[in-house]
Parts: sequence; structure tokens; C-alpha cells
Amino acid sequence: MAVTTAEARLEERWRDILSVHARTMCEIDRVLHPHGLGASDFEVLDLLATEMPVEGDHCRVQNLVGRVHLSQSALSRLIGRLEKDGLVERSVCVEDRRGVWVALTAKGRARHAEVRPLQRAALERMLEGPAAG
Repeated sequence: MAVTTAEARLEERWRDILSVHARTMCEIDRVLHPHGLGASDFEVLDLLATEMPVEGDHCRVQNLVGRVHLSQSALSRLIGRLEKDGLVERSVCVEDRRGVWVALTAKGRARHAEVRPLQRAALERMLEGPAAG
């Protein structure tokens, strides 16, 4: 079956998106590595900091699934690493023992504030710079 021009353009657009995503994630990993974080680590910290701006606020881990583009088990492992590093804390939901809460610690908020400008600068370079399109 021959690929139509429209299909070829669609495939090319999709591959361009994947390429930009991969290059951007690698760049974010590169700039955050000296701070002990990767792109996915930052994404979790950023979601928590943005959606739970008051210290002590927490959210269900289940609410993060699908927003960080990781499987539930990969997200659980990532949160475990962040907890080990003292950046987040987990607790069991009293109302639903199956649910797990996650919250930023003071150290997590400070680390997020420290690296956020680096992540945003990487996004700007990768998505808005001359080579972005």
C-alpha cells in the first residue's frame, strides 16, 4: 500500500514532535543532573509546587499518574527516590487506605525554586530558539 502525501506529512510531523521531545528531555536532564534531578523528577516537583503552593498541602499520587507520562509503578519508584532524598513525603490516606498522599517538603520546595529557572531556560532554548522548529 502506497503512503499518501498527507500520510507522509503526518508521519513526518509525528517524528518531529518525538525528536523535539527527546532533545528537550535530554537537555533538561543535562542541566538538572548537577542538582541531583532528572526531567521526570523535576516534573513531579513542579506539579506539586504549582498545585500545592502552601506548605503542608498534599495530593494523591493517583492524581499525578498520566500527568508526568510515567506508568504508575515508575511514578511510585520516582516518588520513592524523591522521598529518600528528602524532597517529598508520602502518607497513607486515612479515608481510603489504598490511597497515598504526597507532599513537598521544605527541602523539596527549596530545590524546586533553585532549579526551576534552569528548567525553564532549557525549555526556552529548546522550544523557542532558532533550532526549535
